[in-house]
Amino acid sequence: MEVKLWNDKREREMYDNFAELYAIIKATERLEKAYVRDIITPQEYEIECQKLIAHFKTLASTLKDTVPSIERFADTYRMECPAAINRLVVSGVPATVEHRAIAAAGTSTSAAVVAECVQNFITSMDSLKLNMVAVDQVHPLLSDLYGSLNKLTILPPDFEGKIKMKDWIARLSKMGAADELTEQQARQLHFDLESSYNSFMAALPNAGT
Repeated sequence: MEVKLWNDKREREMYDNFAELYAIIKATERLEKAYVRDIITPQEYEIECQKLIAHFKTLASTLKDTVPSIERFADTYRMECPAAINRLVVSGVPATVEHRAIAAAGTSTSAAVVAECVQNFITSMDSLKLNMVAVDQVHPLLSDLYGSLNKLTILPPDFEGKIKMKDWIARLSKMGAADELTEQQARQLHFDLESSYNSFMAALPNAGT
């Protein structure tokens, strides 16, 4: 006899999201262990970890009403993934970024601000991938990013990310709240965000140097 877990399309979507959340947590746990055991390179780890964190943030936001506590979700399904919970819920950035943040903190820079910048970069890029292109959706994200970049003393005034975000914010301020970026504009903004993020990471001191 077949047992149905859902009664309608809405319930089915909820269980599909539960399954995806479960998979992300498990994948993150495996990735953390692989990194600790030197099975993958730091570069490979960071790329994959950023993807998982971005997907997790998007899904967690979607499920915030049905899954108010990720820790409780993990306990309910007996997942036993402490490393994943720490990475996704507590830290919010890859371990490699944390290490750079600690190194940067030694040069009068707050590790928390570095982590904040990384999160704002990832959130902004991920939102564009989800086609969130209305001005009232994009403008707050770029403003948060620009604000966090300005908190970092290690970044020069002419840092690429600061200049590009300031230009985009000025451009968006001239548009209406309901206006949307064209496909070409969204593509250019994503390119500028990605380029600025890479420059930002390169500007951080390496741990141990």
